[in-house]
Amino acid sequence: MLAFASVIPLTGWATERFGAKRVWLVSLLLFMLGSALSGAAWSIGSLIGFRALQGLGGGMIVPVGQTILAQAAGPRRTGRVMSVIGVPMLLAPVFGPVVGGALVGQVSWRWIFFINLPVGVAAILLAQRLLPDAKPQLGQRLDLRGLALLSPGIAVFLYGMSEAGNRGGFGDSRTTIAALVGFALVAGFIWHAAVRGREALIDISLFLKRGFASAAATNFLLAVALFGSLILLPLYYQTVRHSSPLATGLLLVPQGVGAAIAMPIAGWLTDKIGARLVVAGMTLDMLGTAAFTRVGAHTSYVLLAAALLVIGFGLGSTAMPSMAAAPWPVSPRPSATMRLPHSPTPSAPPSGSPSG
Repeated sequence: MLAFASVIPLTGWATERFGAKRVWLVSLLLFMLGSALSGAAWSIGSLIGFRALQGLGGGMIVPVGQTILAQAAGPRRTGRVMSVIGVPMLLAPVFGPVVGGALVGQVSWRWIFFINLPVGVAAILLAQRLLPDAKPQLGQRLDLRGLALLSPGIAVFLYGMSEAGNRGGFGDSRTTIAALVGFALVAGFIWHAAVRGREALIDISLFLKRGFASAAATNFLLAVALFGSLILLPLYYQTVRHSSPLATGLLLVPQGVGAAIAMPIAGWLTDKIGARLVVAGMTLDMLGTAAFTRVGAHTSYVLLAAALLVIGFGLGSTAMPSMAAAPWPVSPRPSATMRLPHSPTPSAPPSGSPSG
């Protein structure tokens, strides 16, 4: 996860410099190489190293894919097109444990990595045929100082925060120092980016745009809610209820079902009424989460499944509008325009769109 997070800031520059299709394919190949080596790991040290390589490749796959889809869709179809990528993004963390639990129980832990290879090969073949080529911007220079501040800053800060969770707080000096150093590096990047402007690795002036800032904040809070529950619930099922890995994965399925049902509907509604749907989605998330405040060692599985289903409805109704709202308050550069085969020319945002 540290490698995954540290490489994401490179996405914007790499996409413009080399073209989205090329970056996406290279990222996927790196991810597949890391998966193959992780499956063949001979020690915990080698596994950690190969997982870092897998994270370096995987970090760019989703943001570059979202860029391709957003630019190809145009503002009028953003909601419906984003729902296509949003469904697997929400389903993967839920159904992944089901597949992983089955593989660990029936075959070998190594196959949770090897299974990525045939999927990756299919993705590469389809990408070569379907993804549009974009002309690289050869004059675009990498902000090396910004990269040296931001990527290590994110990784070190996240390490410090995760260690604080593992050690029960910031009592350990190493944890505190890591968190403070990471925070200082990120703060240094913000100062650097404010001086450099649009030539910085990330243009932080985008956060002055109300629509973009609101979408970013919503996505951040959504990720906290989604991944927080997906970390804690398996621990509850396995350590408190003594469920097997496969059973734990199956018990998480209702959340994925709710998200899968809600996201296509939310995508259609987003194109009609804009990002106002987020309020309803977050309300559902809170209602579903409230049920878990009363969980004990003998809570009914039916109640837990119903709460997860409601949370899934809420996540699907929140993720879709917030992802669709983020790109369109930002005016794209003319050279960044890209179209998928047979897709219509992007048009101006409709009245009542998120950018309003």
